[in-house]
Amino acid sequence: MGTLWHGGKVRTLRTADEVHDAVFVKNGDVVEVGTYHHILKHHSNDISEEINLHGSVMYPGFVDSHLHMIGHGEKLLKLDLSEVESIKELKEILTNAARFIPEGQWLLAEGFNENLYQNHTVPDRYILDEVSTTHPIMLTRVCRHAITTNTLGLELSKIDSKTIDPPGGLIERDDSGEPTGYMHDQAQELVKKVLPEEGFTYIEKALSTSLEDLFKHGFTGGHSEDLNYYGDAEKTLQTFFKVIDGENRKFRTNLLVHHEVAEQIFKKAEHHQHPYIDLGSVKIFADGALGGRTALLSEPYSDDPETRGMSIHSKEQLSLIVKEARKKQMPVAIHTIGDLALDYAVAAIEKYPVPSGKRDRLIHLQVVNQDLLDRLKKLPVALDIQPRFVASDFPWVEERLGEERLDYSFAWKKMLDHGLICAGGSDAPIEPIDPLLGIHAAVTRRKPSENHVGYNEKEKLSLYEALQLFTIGSAKAIVKEDRQGMIAPGYQADFTVLSSDLFDLEPDEWLNVKVERTIVDNTTMYERKK
Repeated sequence: MGTLWHGGKVRTLRTADEVHDAVFVKNGDVVEVGTYHHILKHHSNDISEEINLHGSVMYPGFVDSHLHMIGHGEKLLKLDLSEVESIKELKEILTNAARFIPEGQWLLAEGFNENLYQNHTVPDRYILDEVSTTHPIMLTRVCRHAITTNTLGLELSKIDSKTIDPPGGLIERDDSGEPTGYMHDQAQELVKKVLPEEGFTYIEKALSTSLEDLFKHGFTGGHSEDLNYYGDAEKTLQTFFKVIDGENRKFRTNLLVHHEVAEQIFKKAEHHQHPYIDLGSVKIFADGALGGRTALLSEPYSDDPETRGMSIHSKEQLSLIVKEARKKQMPVAIHTIGDLALDYAVAAIEKYPVPSGKRDRLIHLQVVNQDLLDRLKKLPVALDIQPRFVASDFPWVEERLGEERLDYSFAWKKMLDHGLICAGGSDAPIEPIDPLLGIHAAVTRRKPSENHVGYNEKEKLSLYEALQLFTIGSAKAIVKEDRQGMIAPGYQADFTVLSSDLFDLEPDEWLNVKVERTIVDNTTMYERKK
C-alpha cells in the first residue's frame, strides 16, 4: 500500500516548468506524478494514506554534494567566530569564554576570517596572548586550511624557531624567525596532535546535532568527508552507522574516504553494507585555500608576488595516490582550488582513468582556464562547486587573483555551458549549510545584504540551474541519476517541501521561505511546527 501526497505544487525539476499537484509513492519509490484526481482514480486500491501539503511546494530532496557532517556539528556545538567582524570583538568573545573554563584547558573556536577585520589582521600569538596566557588557544580559520594559536599553544606543541615546516604545511614566522602561531594545512597537525581526545561520545553528539540541522534545512542526503580527523577512521564510520540507523534517522549519505585511511576502510568494505550509507570516492587534497594564499596557482598571487601557493603533494605523488585508488577500483575526489592544482589533478586522472561506470570528482575549482575546461570535457568527471563562496570571497579575492584571472574564477556558468556535470554543496562548516543561501549566491553572485548586479555577473545561473546543482547534479556525482535528483516514476521518494514556490519570488525573498517537511524514503524526518 502507498501514500498519496497532494494539496500543493510538485516541482519535479525534470524541466524548469513542469508542475503537478500530486505524487503517488509505494515502497519508498515514486509510482506516478500527475493530478490528484487522475492518481486517485487509477491507484485507489493501493492508496493507504493521503498527506495534504496544504499549499506547500514539493521539490526533489536537496542533497549537499560536499560537506563535513561532523565538522558542521562541531561548529554548532563550539564557539563560532564566522560572523565576527573585528579583532576587538574577537578578543572580547574569547576573553569571556575563557572565564568559564579552568586554567590549562584548551579554548577552541571555529571560523575566524581575517578578511572581515580592519587591515586583514590575523589573530596571531601576540593578539591571542592578550586574551589568555594560562589557557592554550586554537582558532580554526573559516576555510579549515589554517589555525592560529597563542604562545602557550606553541609551547605545548613544541613549536619554535627551529621547527621545520612539515611537507605540505607552512609555519608563519616573524622577522626574527619566531613562529607567529599562524599555521597552514599540514602544519596544523603539529598543534592538533596535542589536543585532548574528545572521545566518540562527543563525535556522536556532533554528528547527531549536524543531522538534525540538515533535516531542518531540507536536506535528504549529503556527501561528506569526515573519516580521517577523529583518531580512528573505523570508529568514526561506525558512529555514522549508529546515528543514521535507517529507522529513526534516514539520510542518503555518501562518505568520501581520505586516502590516508583508504586501506583501513576498504579492507573491511564487505562489513560496511548499509542501506543509507555508501563509501564513495577516495579523497585527496591537492592544495590549500585562497584565503591563506595556499591554493596553488600557475602564476603568483597578485597581492603577494612572492608566492604561487602550496601543493600538498607533488605532481608525481598525486598521480601515485590516484594509481593506488585505481587498484581498489575506486574513483577519486580531489580538492583543487588553484588552476595549477587542477592541472595536477587532471593529469593524474588522465594518466590513470576511472573504472568504467564511475565518475571522478574535482572539488571547488575556484580558478580554472580554457585549456583545463577543454580537458575536463573529455573526462568522466563531476565538479563539486560551492556557490556560496562567491558571496564570501568577493571582493577581497579580487586582490588575490587580479583582474586578468577573474574571468575564469568561480566560473560556474562556463562549466555548465561546457556540458560539465556540476553538483552543489556548502563545504559546511566553512559556509552556512542553508541550501537557499547557496542557490541565492548561484543566481545573484552577491550577499543577500548587497545591492548590485553581482560579481562577474555573466557567470550567474538561472534558478533552475541552481536547483539542479543540489538535486540531479548531486545524484550524477555519485552515478545515481536514474534513482535520485528528480520526482519521477522509479525515483526514490526523497522530497524537500518548502512553504513557497521559489519560481514565484525574487531572489532576496527566497531567504524567508521555510522548510515545511524533509522526507526520506517516504518518511518524514522533519516537520516544521506551526
